[in-house]
Amino acid sequence: MTYPRELPAGLPVGDAWVPAPSHQPVVFPYDGSEFASSPVGDVDLARCAVEHAAGIRKEVAALSARVRRDVLAGVAADLERVASRMAELLVLETGKPRVDCDIEMQRAAATWRAAADEVAHLHGETVPLDLQASGDGMFGFWTRRPIGVVVGIAGFNYPVLLASHKIAPALAAGCPVIVKPAPATPLATLWLTHLVRERLAAAQAPPGAVQLVTGDTEVGRTLTTHPDVAAVSFTGSATVGHRIARDAAPRKVVLELGSNAALVVAADADLDAAADAVARGGYYASGQACISVQRVIAVEEIAGALEKKIAERLPDVVVGDPRDTGTRVSALIDEAATERVLDWIGRARAAGARVVAGGGRTDARCLAPTLLADVPDGEPAWDEEVFGPVVCLRAVPDLDAAYDLVNASRYGLHAAVYTRDLGAAFRAVESLDVGGVVINEVPGYRSDIAPYGGVKDSGTGREGPRFAIEELAVTRMAVIRP
Repeated sequence: MTYPRELPAGLPVGDAWVPAPSHQPVVFPYDGSEFASSPVGDVDLARCAVEHAAGIRKEVAALSARVRRDVLAGVAADLERVASRMAELLVLETGKPRVDCDIEMQRAAATWRAAADEVAHLHGETVPLDLQASGDGMFGFWTRRPIGVVVGIAGFNYPVLLASHKIAPALAAGCPVIVKPAPATPLATLWLTHLVRERLAAAQAPPGAVQLVTGDTEVGRTLTTHPDVAAVSFTGSATVGHRIARDAAPRKVVLELGSNAALVVAADADLDAAADAVARGGYYASGQACISVQRVIAVEEIAGALEKKIAERLPDVVVGDPRDTGTRVSALIDEAATERVLDWIGRARAAGARVVAGGGRTDARCLAPTLLADVPDGEPAWDEEVFGPVVCLRAVPDLDAAYDLVNASRYGLHAAVYTRDLGAAFRAVESLDVGGVVINEVPGYRSDIAPYGGVKDSGTGREGPRFAIEELAVTRMAVIRP
């Protein structure tokens, strides 16, 4: 699988595909081979894209609900049609195991279908103005209107799904959107954009309602700070997200940032189920997922038994070529990411942590699934987002201490709790300072139709079609005195 032959050359800017000023190789992370070339945009193309989007903003806003729904549902069908081929491409450009790429395609199609369904629910309501004496005899209602030009910036780990989280809600809301994929993983997103533009053209809607520009940080800065942009949706690191929020002001910014997701294990938990969850939820996508299990916080009376059960399962986490269907951990996105994770493991060990399993490479490019115990506060393997196949285990006296430790993090995306006690489960829902609490499942469980997002340094705003559409719509109040 290489760059899809059916794609036009260049970049989809405006209503056509325009020549790119330069190209760069796209590398298969597992063996470092160059398997394709990607068009690379620049600041001028970024400006052209925003200017075109601004010029058709009213036309896109005027698209009927029927047209928007049909386009979105059509893209979902297209993604299902090409899912196997696109998953092959995702494996090559992300290095992510095939099983995770197949799941990404399923979730992406589901996102487009859910967005299509939500178009029918994008409406306002009447307001009883006569609750105030000044409103006697008056009629009031509000509607939702498209916010305007949207810029969506996606991370490298789930490029098609994350781009879908930006594009589908924007179109559903009636907004033109410009997407910028991560530099390392542009190809599948280009393919997605092509499918969307074909559906738009077939519906006699402007193809330029969806554009894509690749490029460096200056391209991103141009897109996010342009005065004609109304909203920016970004998925990526907290450091970059915070900078975008500062630079983009006063534009609306929706941020889905990093985390160090915790899985709490109570004394009454099913330890086999919890250990399975760690093995399953800590290493999928080679650990390159913002809500993969990173911190396991266990009540001390069962912590030793849990540690043993997790360690027993790690030999079954297959490491190797991501094209093999049995592989669960493969190479990280690049060597710099691998070296950083190894450095964090070394720092944790030097600070007193125990390496229960893994801790190094299995070959030249892959890291072994790693379990660390007793990583102290202040170490990045505990405090920050590892984004690699590393799980840290710590024992605490009781559930209250566990919940306090979850909340001590600067992050707050998802957390999980394994317990048989319904009271403990509800206490977690009430007390954990995170965007999502998952009981007796991995923190990485998320529904693509539910609100998704974090608190604190994990971001602002919510994704999920219904909620992202609301982020990209503004209310307009109408007050009428007959």
